[in-house]
Amino acid sequence: MADANKSTDGPSPFAASAYDFTQLPDYDDDFVNEEHFEAFANALSAPENTSPSQEDLGTPNGQPQSVFITALNDWRPIHQRVRSRRPGKKQRPPRRGVDETREGFVYTLLKWPLLFTVLGWLIFLGISYLLTRVYIYLYEHFVTWRGKRERLRRALQSKSHYEEWVDAAKELDTYLGNDEWKAKEEYAYYDSKTVRRVRDQMARLRAAAGDATAQANGEHAKKTSEEQQRQAVEDLRSLLEACVKSNWSGIENPHLYSETYYGTKHLVQSYFDQVSASLELLAQTPHLPQDAKHNLFKHLSTNYGRTALCLSGGATFAYYHFGVAKALMDASLLPTVITGTSGGALVAALLATRTDDELKRLLVPALANRITACHDDVLTWLRRWWATGARFDAVDWAKRCAWFCHGSLTFREAYQRTGRILNVTCVPSDPHSPTILANYITSPDCVIWSAVLASAAVPGILNPVVLMKKRPDGKLEPYSFGHKWKDGSLRTDIPLKALNLHFNVRFSIVSQVNPHINLFFFSSRGSVGRPVTHRRGRGWRGGFLGSAMEQYLKLDLTKWLKVLRHLELLPRPLGQDWSEVWLQRFSGTITIWPKSIPSDFVHILSDPSPERLARMIHVGQQSAFPKLQFIANRMRVERLIERGRRSTRERKTPASTPAAVEGLRSPGLLANILSEDDLRDLLRRKEKRGRRPDGSTTPGQRHQPSNGGVAPLPFAASPSSTSSASGSASESDSPEPSPNNDGNDQPPPSPSISKRLSDWWKGSPSTTSSRTPSALGLPRKRHSIATPISHADAERPHSMFELGPRVELERQTSVFFDDADVDEEGGSEDEAGEVERLGDVFDEAGEEAMEVFERSEGRDDEVWA
Repeated sequence: MADANKSTDGPSPFAASAYDFTQLPDYDDDFVNEEHFEAFANALSAPENTSPSQEDLGTPNGQPQSVFITALNDWRPIHQRVRSRRPGKKQRPPRRGVDETREGFVYTLLKWPLLFTVLGWLIFLGISYLLTRVYIYLYEHFVTWRGKRERLRRALQSKSHYEEWVDAAKELDTYLGNDEWKAKEEYAYYDSKTVRRVRDQMARLRAAAGDATAQANGEHAKKTSEEQQRQAVEDLRSLLEACVKSNWSGIENPHLYSETYYGTKHLVQSYFDQVSASLELLAQTPHLPQDAKHNLFKHLSTNYGRTALCLSGGATFAYYHFGVAKALMDASLLPTVITGTSGGALVAALLATRTDDELKRLLVPALANRITACHDDVLTWLRRWWATGARFDAVDWAKRCAWFCHGSLTFREAYQRTGRILNVTCVPSDPHSPTILANYITSPDCVIWSAVLASAAVPGILNPVVLMKKRPDGKLEPYSFGHKWKDGSLRTDIPLKALNLHFNVRFSIVSQVNPHINLFFFSSRGSVGRPVTHRRGRGWRGGFLGSAMEQYLKLDLTKWLKVLRHLELLPRPLGQDWSEVWLQRFSGTITIWPKSIPSDFVHILSDPSPERLARMIHVGQQSAFPKLQFIANRMRVERLIERGRRSTRERKTPASTPAAVEGLRSPGLLANILSEDDLRDLLRRKEKRGRRPDGSTTPGQRHQPSNGGVAPLPFAASPSSTSSASGSASESDSPEPSPNNDGNDQPPPSPSISKRLSDWWKGSPSTTSSRTPSALGLPRKRHSIATPISHADAERPHSMFELGPRVELERQTSVFFDDADVDEEGGSEDEAGEVERLGDVFDEAGEEAMEVFERSEGRDDEVWA
């Protein structure tokens, strides 16, 4: 359930403390590094594609690049006179060529008549659509919202704390009779019978597994049915693997939350409660090995996916996002993955570069004192637009944006600071290159404020800008060969496909405030937390005829816009194809539409006052409150799965420390590559090959076991987590205490998997026995190519996994050397050096493979502090 405790909320938008500018974190720090912005200004003024960074070209820093000079032909000079262009003169955008439009006689003849005909029809459809929406509005507000129902609705809209809003929503649901709908299990939009059977089965298995909250006999059942508990845990694990999936049986269908103002059917809510309790039980139960727990939660994470918050563009309409973010933050439901476009990128940058405590103090009306992008007067704007073709200056905007991005943080640095994954959509200035979704994976060293600026570069408002990246020495240089980028809303306002590709996002929360799209959002059967206003929420908005007319007109508008795009009839003002502004996807699993007012269009390019920002924050909260219960059910399961993954996987060293760098080169990473079944199979093979038919060990065997002749594989599973596939040794077979352990009968602790695997990789004896040289504190002697090998040992086929790759390499290369050249010390220096070099090559290849695997496997790991 969402956090409904008022004590966790930040200041109310209308509280007196929310207007105190000095209470903002870092209110007196502009985070402006003049050297960084000077580099940005130089990159903007440089000709495009003429000064790429040294790192992009793969040349060492400081080495001059060669310049190829040639004449146009034999009789024309190399250096020609170039006519200077007047500064500030606007360059005409290039026209589309013949290859692009395939222009012919018929196309030239019919292009403009078709264009004007389609535009005229679109205008007629647009007017008809607006009239239909006006009719539906009047129908709802003058026929439905009357009397006590209207009073309860106004009380609901006036609440600024979620706890108060929940009480008002429950009162309105009770008055409208929605409680009866919640109690009834059957519904057309999900499989109620399957959900009920699975929920009841989970409750029975939890009781059989010994869960104190689910069983009736308490501790007695736990003591008398140990084997039954173990079987119940295994059955519960299999059941969760089958049903914990994204939208399983329609359990995440938005219709389940669209017929009440708060909550959903009791069956659905109890199902999520059982899933959450079952996940907690499996994470804590002693009847499931640690490796099995980790595999379970990893599998569930893959099937269930992650949740992302997507903030759309919309100029100053984007300030409604502050209210949406505040509602999620106060309810402890802010997702880890956050993406923003254009104006939404500025809000997303603030959310991803600040901690939770900082955000609770930042999302207040006093934040308006930091929003000063439109500080210039009208005369300055006109002069700049006449000289550059843009209304705003990129360098000035970059300096004012730096405060929201906490200085010149990169995407990787922001991820390490807060653990949140920031994504910003940028579109290249040329119309044919693909868009990018900048984040800590695709562009880790890219500076956030440059990506935010590029995502907000609407043609005519702000010229395309250069992305900047931070070098290891802290200086900035152009990113991606100095290419120019512009507003992401022009093509990909909500990048759901890219989010699913990079972060397995299956559930999206979209805050949509684009003014040209907000007018066309209409849910004929109600939306999450906003049921249909008449017929107890069971009908159609405006009646069936009103909803049918709205759907037809909207689909017809979309059809004719697609005709214009595919026939290439639209011109390209400002060098931009504007068709995608209307035809891309703008919604998600949950779409939040803050209600705008006419004055928002007047102030679409103006800085908000604290009072205006307070209203926008309040409206943003109000639009998010009805969705929080739906989000809470989803996020609760998702966070339990992630918590289970963290608690069951091996602790990693922070990547920023020297120990982590050395760890990437450690052979212990192979423990992550091989599964537990592979490790057990290798252990069985080693036991089988390490014994003769009479039970004695083979001569010259590398590992000398002390536990009854069985030498465990260096990375075998520890007894605490899982038993060996060959069976664990009994108490009578346990090794005798070593003379050096001071009479202690307990064997020394088993080394870690990484340590044992490292010893195996390097060819060292196992450290799991108390009688090994390492346990006695004696130095180990490495096998060389001159080590005598008995006839029986030579006939037996050796395995690389048995002796270790280095020993196997030495054994196989020994045939290339003459035995007469081997001295008493174990071989000549030349031979030993050659084998050592071959071993180094083998180690380097293995290390490189492990580093590649670690990078691919750890792309989505959280920061380990």
